[in-house]
Amino acid sequence: MAEKKQKRTPDLAEIRNRIDSIDERIQSLISERAQFAQEVGQSKGDLASAVDYYRPEREAEVLRRVLERNEGPLRDEEMLRLFREIMSACLAQQEPLKIGFLGPEGTFTQTAVFKHFGHSVRALPFHTIDEIFQEVESGAADFGVVPIENSTEGSVNNTLDMFLTSPLKIGGEIELRIEQHLLGNEKGLENIERICAHEQSLAQCRGFLRENLPHVELIGMSSNAAGARRARDEAGTAAIGPAVAADVYDLNVLVSNIEDRADNATRFLVVGRELLAASGNDKTTLLFSTSDTASGSGVLFHLLQPLAERGVSMTRIESRPSKRKNWDYVFFIDLEGHAEESPIKEALAELEAKSSLFKVLGAYPKAVD
Repeated sequence: MAEKKQKRTPDLAEIRNRIDSIDERIQSLISERAQFAQEVGQSKGDLASAVDYYRPEREAEVLRRVLERNEGPLRDEEMLRLFREIMSACLAQQEPLKIGFLGPEGTFTQTAVFKHFGHSVRALPFHTIDEIFQEVESGAADFGVVPIENSTEGSVNNTLDMFLTSPLKIGGEIELRIEQHLLGNEKGLENIERICAHEQSLAQCRGFLRENLPHVELIGMSSNAAGARRARDEAGTAAIGPAVAADVYDLNVLVSNIEDRADNATRFLVVGRELLAASGNDKTTLLFSTSDTASGSGVLFHLLQPLAERGVSMTRIESRPSKRKNWDYVFFIDLEGHAEESPIKEALAELEAKSSLFKVLGAYPKAVD
């Protein structure tokens, strides 16, 4: 009987040499990609700024192919993050994109910016959602990132209302898993006298707070970052927020993941000045209002009938006061597909003819996660 052949134990030095060789090839290929990115810019002529080179629909196609090719051992999330950073750095050779977000630094909105655009951008913090829209409209920022809905707390009405008058278009969406951490400089929970955080974060963590800190004062703040600043400067104060806030404000993570629901997520929108071409896997968002002469039961059903007749899938509907007159409402809806492709294009033409107000707010790639 033949002796069983022993498997050779890999030599550590040999493995490290192979890793070094791979690193050299990776670096060379990244440099080659950056060179081609420069040539893309040159082929487009003497354009004004980075926003002229950035194509979100093209980026979404690239990232989908990354997911299709990924066979591990790195998770999809990690592979996507690596490629986003490579694309971000290549684009920034021309000039970094300027991205407005709901500040100050250390907010979930800033985390959403980096998730979508990578870190080779200029992230510009603004005080309000209105200000973000204004800065993008004026050209001071290339794009803005604004929250639109949370899976547990619902829609962000201020963002919806801005679309009633703003000419901006939706150019993308970001889905961010919301991990809430208890932050502070105290040695233990028993030394915490108050917790300062945004009202939504306090609401999303109410179960943990009730069970573990029932006698602590809860103070609502304009943002989690404002709460983190106060925790940094004030003894006995803790905050709630993302890990990035601990880094920005030099705080310790006292307890991780204190949110009540593990599936807590927030959806953000990217707003810009142009409608995008189709990427192959898109959403369309509209706002519309019923005709001024329409009344009675079934009006909304009648208005949406063109979508149903053509098999267009509606994934979300929301109503808001129109601010034109009392008890008059506009509807926001999300559809599967791109506004310029059949059968949505034909359905929207019919829907527009029936509406007193109709706007395509954006046709944009679905979030790639």
